Amino acid sequence: MQDSVPPLQREELFEGQLWRVRLQRPPGNILDRELIPALLKLVQEAQGAAHLRLVSLEGSADHFSFGASVQEHLPESCEQMLAQMGELLQAVLDSDVSIHAIVHGRCLGGGLELASACHRIYAHPTASFGQPEIRLGVVAPFAAILLPERLRRAEVIDLCLSGRSIDGARAAQLGLVDQLAEDPWSAAVEYLEQHLAPHSASSLRHAVHATQNDLRKRFREQSPLQCEHYLANLMGTRDAKEGLQAFLEKRPPRWTDH
Repeated sequence: MQDSVPPLQREELFEGQLWRVRLQRPPGNILDRELIPALLKLVQEAQGAAHLRLVSLEGSADHFSFGASVQEHLPESCEQMLAQMGELLQAVLDSDVSIHAIVHGRCLGGGLELASACHRIYAHPTASFGQPEIRLGVVAPFAAILLPERLRRAEVIDLCLSGRSIDGARAAQLGLVDQLAEDPWSAAVEYLEQHLAPHSASSLRHAVHATQNDLRKRFREQSPLQCEHYLANLMGTRDAKEGLQAFLEKRPPRWTDH
């Protein structure tokens, strides 16, 4: 049974310089109340690994992640879901160990928010990136903070308002993806060997801290405001509830525009 399988698999390579981490909830590697805390714990543990230079995150099977659990978006559970997701993203941003996302297949919703918080993204040309929350009558509160670090304002608006997805090649062209490769994992290993391994792990952490400092502060300030608006305003609308329920019932939503 899936519940008996650990939510993450960690492989330590190159004498502890690299942790290869796989999300083990196929097919969609949904970021739920079990997987998010496991990721948070792993990111926190990485800070104490003296020789660690890189943590790579990838999905098991064919996809990176379909995003957060739709069931946990419902009014009775969304406050906890947002709190957990916000804590995880803040931990990734606060990490002084470089964290890179390895993307095959779909990287959607909370999955794209997680990848966007990472320091680099490697992707296969056929990977798919999107923020489809609007199709469910809700929004992507953390993407609104993270995506502008990688994309122009007009592109962020397009993804968040249309709910459409773009492929890896287009994502690389726009700057969302740092490196496009037929084998994204090998590209990450090559980056480690050429650009990280020659340097002091301790000094690299100070470099990561310096380059992330502005974003981590802005996320800490803005994410509570985004969540407050989400809970106090968006989740009070009929259409937010209708969109989520329609998805769970596998039917088209019946919008009232209220």
